[in-house]
Amino acid sequence: MRKLVLIILFLLILSPSIALAQEYEYDPEYDSEYDYYQDDSMVPIHSKGQVLEIIDEELDIDIGGGLKVAHQTLKVKITNGPFKDQVITTENSTSGNVAYDMWLVEGDKVLLYLETTEDGELVEGYVMDFVRDTYLLAIIAIFILVLIIVGKMKGLKSVFTLGFTLLIIGKFLLPLLFKGYNPVLLALLSGFIIATVTFLVVAGRGKKSIAAILGTTGGLLTAVLISIIIGKMANLRGLSGEEAQMLMYIPQEIQFNFQGLLFAGIMIGALGAVMDVSISIASAMEEIKNVGNKLNFREMFKSGMNVGKDIMGTMSNTLILAYTGTSIPLLLLLMAYDEPISKLINMEFLATEVIRALSGSIGLILSIPITAFIAAILMNTNNKS
Repeated sequence: MRKLVLIILFLLILSPSIALAQEYEYDPEYDSEYDYYQDDSMVPIHSKGQVLEIIDEELDIDIGGGLKVAHQTLKVKITNGPFKDQVITTENSTSGNVAYDMWLVEGDKVLLYLETTEDGELVEGYVMDFVRDTYLLAIIAIFILVLIIVGKMKGLKSVFTLGFTLLIIGKFLLPLLFKGYNPVLLALLSGFIIATVTFLVVAGRGKKSIAAILGTTGGLLTAVLISIIIGKMANLRGLSGEEAQMLMYIPQEIQFNFQGLLFAGIMIGALGAVMDVSISIASAMEEIKNVGNKLNFREMFKSGMNVGKDIMGTMSNTLILAYTGTSIPLLLLLMAYDEPISKLINMEFLATEVIRALSGSIGLILSIPITAFIAAILMNTNNKS
């Protein structure tokens, strides 16, 4: 019965009816994606298509100033939506910016922006980007299958907790952040809820889960306190990233607490690693107790710390490498300009990344004694009874 309930909850979490994307209400006068005001008579529709034929191609078109672009004329078949199976002729031009340019070949699946009249007649269509969701869904399916095949019931529970985590982030954390609520408090509450549900589902109710929940919460609190103190002293504004700067100009004109968003991101980024450490220590200490060792509080605490020390090195590397991996283009850019280290270390974007990585790692490390201390109290109480 419990397995059936778990499967039903899992299906509910991953069902389209509670998809993470928030509903989008279209303003007929303003198109935020292209950032222009358009004719009220035009109604946009996003659809998918496939390139059937390259009618014409022009390469190396000189537009002056040493800049060259290219141009394609395409036949594209619409593959979904109200205009499915219709074939349109459209243009694709490059701008010289490889970050945004596409060069299409026959068979490419593309995302289309269709302009229609209020009567529903198709006027014109444009290629926006490549279709990628099919491949994303494929790797998600592989991930879920591997979890279930290898982990059996534990794997199914892991899929459930992952779905719950995405649900909390997509339906609770992000919408409330978008309404301007305190980012730090929201991130801390979200982290606590995610950790509590994850440990209760995966590890069950018991002292192991209590110790892991409290250890995770203590580690997150430590991480955010350190990041807030150092961040404020270092005058970090939370605007070092391009995405944060773009939030200042969204049409909703929300007044975000960018510093708070930075600190909230640090907590959410460290959450997974801190949870891993806390449950590993609590599980190891419970196993020590279950084999019949009558250890006192001090001996139990020492055992937990020994386990934590072995985990600490690799888990600290996990966070540092995760942040480094996402910053490789930035690090290469710094190498290219060969700026002195005294200048680099004082730049906000680099200081932000350093504080992000190290405050999360400090929270992870301090979750070890917190979890070991709480678990030792709980396990020792059981022994005395």
